[in-house]
Amino acid sequence: MSTETWTLDASDGGQLAVRTDVTGKASKMGHRLTIALTSWTASVEWSGDTPTAVALTAEVSSLDVVHGEGGLTPLIGPEKMVAKANALKSFDADRYPTIEFRSTEITVVDSGFRLGGTVEIHGVSRDIAVDVYVDDLGDRWHIESETVVRQSDHKITPYSQMFGAMKVVDEVTAIFDAEYRKSAS
Repeated sequence: MSTETWTLDASDGGQLAVRTDVTGKASKMGHRLTIALTSWTASVEWSGDTPTAVALTAEVSSLDVVHGEGGLTPLIGPEKMVAKANALKSFDADRYPTIEFRSTEITVVDSGFRLGGTVEIHGVSRDIAVDVYVDDLGDRWHIESETVVRQSDHKITPYSQMFGAMKVVDEVTAIFDAEYRKSAS
């Protein structure tokens, strides 16, 4: 049986991002953000047609606020910089510079694979299940996933202001979207 290792990263046009929401009496003032992690690497080890191990490492300092919905004003340059600074502070990026995932179990499901494993965020490791959807596009594979992560599970206090009248919702959605070109052979 043949073995192969795929390596994916942001340079291939892949995206690793987090979507947030806001809550509280003043939530209309806040933006629902899309925050991209622009420096990450994922590896997938294969045995035949079955993945046997998946690992992902992302650099927290690479986060970039790419989009914001809602709020009283548009999310433009200065506001994006403030949101980035707040996110880096929430992650305590200097002390915990990476986010890591390692699979411990991989199960075939209808549209792809379910990865059971451990994610470490903010120095706290938790078990997690991630459904990964895989589409065969002929010359390449398209891989995507959306997973809900609770910040408080990783000892991250969701950002808030105005004494909690406007705060980021504890549950955020981690998004992974990438393509892997098939070999010419």
